[in-house]
Amino acid sequence: MPLKKRLSDFAERNKGLFAPEKITFILLGTAIVSFAMYNIHQQANITEGGVLGMILLLNHWFGISPSLLSPVLDAFCYALAFKYLGRNFLKASIVSTLSLAGFFKLWEQLPPILPDLSAHPLIAALAGGLLVGVGVGLVIRQGGSSGGDDALALTISKVVRCRIAHAYLATDIAVLLLSLSYIPLRCIAFSLVTVTVSSLMVDFVQNLGRKRKLEKY
Repeated sequence: MPLKKRLSDFAERNKGLFAPEKITFILLGTAIVSFAMYNIHQQANITEGGVLGMILLLNHWFGISPSLLSPVLDAFCYALAFKYLGRNFLKASIVSTLSLAGFFKLWEQLPPILPDLSAHPLIAALAGGLLVGVGVGLVIRQGGSSGGDDALALTISKVVRCRIAHAYLATDIAVLLLSLSYIPLRCIAFSLVTVTVSSLMVDFVQNLGRKRKLEKY
């Protein structure tokens, strides 16, 4: 098949997948997630659940950079999710995974931009959960995932037929229990606030405006 024809077929199959608006929101979402994790979570010793929490866990114990851990753990979860979420989801998620790793690398080159909220863990938990939830929600609205935990939660939600917020909480709590190996119980309690807020925000941002749109028709 001529190269021109193959390129034309590829463009048709992926029409809208790499639209500037979609890419912009994916970049914005991953920038917000990585910014919150670097400037709030790591500084205030508050963790996340799911793969984001596993990144912080492995970074603490083995000193591996999040920019390396992120794509490796994401690839594992995407392999599990491929059967249920499809090829287009995987393509959009690869873009967001590379973007997330790139933003992690960028923030690591800079000193923390936000003030240290260690003395105010509740504020850190609420702010971190809010930002992570908004960022992840923006990416999911574009049909992708900002990390493997999103893919895992979306798969669980699809297979078990539960709300995505409930799927997030299940995976988040599992990782929080593992995080007790390096984070005090008091901080885990605040981390639970973070994952609850972020799960609810993901659910809210993902569905924002959709019910109203359906009511029109």
